[in-house]
Order: sequence, then C-alpha cells, then structure tokens
Amino acid sequence: MITDLKKNIYSKDIYKRNLGILKDEINQACKLSGRNPCDILVVAASKYADSEQLKQVLELGINHFGENRAEELLRKFNVIGDKAIWHFIGHLQSRKVKIVVPLVEYIHSIDSLNTLEKVNEEAFKKNKIQKILVEINISGEDSKFGIYPESLGDFLKEAKDFSNIKISGLMTMAPLTDDFELIRTIFAKLRILMETFNKKFKSLNMKELSMGMSNDFKIAIEEGATMIRVGSSIFI
Repeated sequence: MITDLKKNIYSKDIYKRNLGILKDEINQACKLSGRNPCDILVVAASKYADSEQLKQVLELGINHFGENRAEELLRKFNVIGDKAIWHFIGHLQSRKVKIVVPLVEYIHSIDSLNTLEKVNEEAFKKNKIQKILVEINISGEDSKFGIYPESLGDFLKEAKDFSNIKISGLMTMAPLTDDFELIRTIFAKLRILMETFNKKFKSLNMKELSMGMSNDFKIAIEEGATMIRVGSSIFI
C-alpha cells in the first residue's frame, strides 16, 4: 500500500511537470500565431493510460480525455464517470456506436454516411444532439481513415440534415514525418476546407479543428487548431 502511494505521488509529479511544459509550449505557439491559449482545448489521448493515471491527471486540471476504442472507453467511464468529458478519437465501427454515443461529447472520427446514420439513430434514442467532427484524409495515405477533401461537399450536403447530429468541425492526422512544412501544409488545408464549407453551407457554422498530436501540435495551433489530441506529452 505504501509503495503504491509513493508510486502515485511520483507519477503525479511527473504529470504535473509534463503539463507545465505542455502549457508553456501551447503559450509559445499561440504567441507566434497571435492566438489566445484559452481557445485551445487539450484532449488527453488516454489510449495507453489506465484509470488511475487518468484520475491523477484529472486532479491536475485536465478533464477532456480521448479514447480510441469503445470497450476501453466504457471501462474507464465506469471508473471515472462524468467527472471527465469524453471524446472518441479512434475509428468508429458501426457496431460500436451504441457503446460510444451515450458516453461522449464529441466523436472526432466520422468518415462515412452509414456510420453517421447509426450515430444519429442512437442519439435520437438517447434524446441527444451528438457533436461530431468529420475526419478528412488530406495526406491521401492508404493507411489512414477519413474522407478525401474532394468528397467533403457531397458528404456535408447529406450530413447536415441529420436531426440529432451537430457537425462541429473537421479532424485530420498528419503523416509521421520530420517534414514540418508538409505537416503545416496539411493543417492549413484543413483550416481552409472548414472556412470554405462554412461559407457554402452557412447553417453549419463549424468551429472546431481537431488536429495536432504530441509531435506536431505546435504547428497545428499556428495553423488554427482548436483541439489538440496529446498523449505522450502528458503520460510519458
């Protein structure tokens, strides 16, 4: 018991240090781009963290957690509950929609009308307006999910009429590369896409850009990110 207590205190100190560094880096990126740090939401990507680690980070002021798998989301929700605000950031399989919709505020990874229809149906059953982000595969990598930019207009034209869905914005993932100019280009394209389709579909009023992870969130902030999904910056 004493050993576990010491371990928890030690871990919490590490997380406190990591969050301090993260805050400083967010402030620096905002200063460079003339943005307000208050406009950046940190979603702690908690795929590799257990419930006890999440509790410690929660006590340090981070209360938005992003999970990649439905079963893991449910397991952690059963421990922590609504003390946290939950995001689903992984690929959403249609058969997992019933697990995810009752628990999360945002689904970041919608990339098909079939999945969106099932989310809408489940949200209707729960008397809920589900906030979603459309995942865009800007890099064109076969290994990534998401719809292609040229298909976004047709997707939104149909998606905007689902009654229990709020299309809050767009999401993308940049390639794992040291080519920071390529990363910047991808994030800039996502911002431009949102601006373009907000003008085309004025009823949408999308505001959220979920882009940037631990290795590239500073670039994402400079290019307009409102949500960054960081895991290793916090938990390692």
